[in-house]
Amino acid sequence: MTSRNELPLIPPDQLTQELLRAWSWHRQGLDGSLAEVDAAEVLDRVGWARSVGGSNTYLTLFARAGIRREKVDRVVARQEIHELPSARGCTYVLPAKEFAWGLQLGRNAAETEVKVLGRLGVERSEIEALAEKVLETLRQAGAEASMDPRQLREVLGGAVRTMGEEGKKKGSSTTLPAALGLLQADGRIRRVPVNGRLDQQRYSYTLWDLPSTGANDEELRARMVQRFLGWTGGATLGQLRWFTAFTVAQSKAALSAVGATPMNTAAGEELWMMPQDLSKLAKFVIPAEEDIQLLAGSDSLVLLRRNSADLFDEVGRGAVTGMSGSALAADLSDHPILDRGRIIGLWQYDPENARIAWWTFAPVTPAVKEKIALVEAWIAEDLGDFRSFSLDSPKSRAKNIAVLDERRNA
Repeated sequence: MTSRNELPLIPPDQLTQELLRAWSWHRQGLDGSLAEVDAAEVLDRVGWARSVGGSNTYLTLFARAGIRREKVDRVVARQEIHELPSARGCTYVLPAKEFAWGLQLGRNAAETEVKVLGRLGVERSEIEALAEKVLETLRQAGAEASMDPRQLREVLGGAVRTMGEEGKKKGSSTTLPAALGLLQADGRIRRVPVNGRLDQQRYSYTLWDLPSTGANDEELRARMVQRFLGWTGGATLGQLRWFTAFTVAQSKAALSAVGATPMNTAAGEELWMMPQDLSKLAKFVIPAEEDIQLLAGSDSLVLLRRNSADLFDEVGRGAVTGMSGSALAADLSDHPILDRGRIIGLWQYDPENARIAWWTFAPVTPAVKEKIALVEAWIAEDLGDFRSFSLDSPKSRAKNIAVLDERRNA
């Protein structure tokens, strides 16, 4: 391991937002460096893809490696990648090598559901007994069979307790989701997309036998921090804590364990980096040529650190100031158009007219038009629509589309 004394010293004034945007772009493989890589390796190298019943995972893989939806669905079916509850209990699509690690990281979310039911008078033993009955039901259905929650409830009958109005208020209508959550967190069952696609939230459940990591929580946190810093190329303590939900003490211990190094930036932030990345950053030069991508608002480039506001330059920031919604908030209200890590415009998909509604902050270039046409055709051919999340719909985004059209034509 490189000692701290051997690491290059980068003056803070050189670590500008412009440089760091381009560096993140490079580390996220958006510069064409992952063109020949398969889906599992893309997710291994750039980070787990957020999945909330939206289209982000598909665009994540198409933008970086040109992988079409049909191929993504095939690798999901082969369990080369899978949607699992992981960081903060949120669902991400992970590569196979990270399944057990991701589940262990999200284990507390399953326990939270159990605690909620406990406050409603349900003993843990009742939920564990229900979980065993779920397993037995799936075994009787056959190793390759899957059952959705409705089918499971029909078979399990009175073993599933309905929690009434109080349960509904607390998000626990029955005891079945808690039992399924415990089984999934242990790797004993897994969710299967009903139609094989990731851009919806209808699932059935099937038996699984996923080996555990054998790691303790301290080892897990160190691994997660090392992975996170590798995906991002560097992050602040706050950004790290947002993604992992680790405490300050846990985060600092993990940063120390992996040998991460703090660097001061021109903006006055303290950025933690892995030593090998610091050496690469010291030699990194912002590409001279325009490099355009259309990404989802939940792409790992913006979501891992939740720092989308940093990706606007002064022109972009001025252009979106005053827009309704959250154009400058941590969670983008529209999808971004980017050039080497800088947000230069916004877009939404209009399925009624099979087109992308877009607006760029400066006069549009031929490269931007070409990329819009490429993504527009891909959405129409592969997806049919581009949803941000499961409840997103053409009706719900109509106002955003109208605003983009108005600004573009102003």
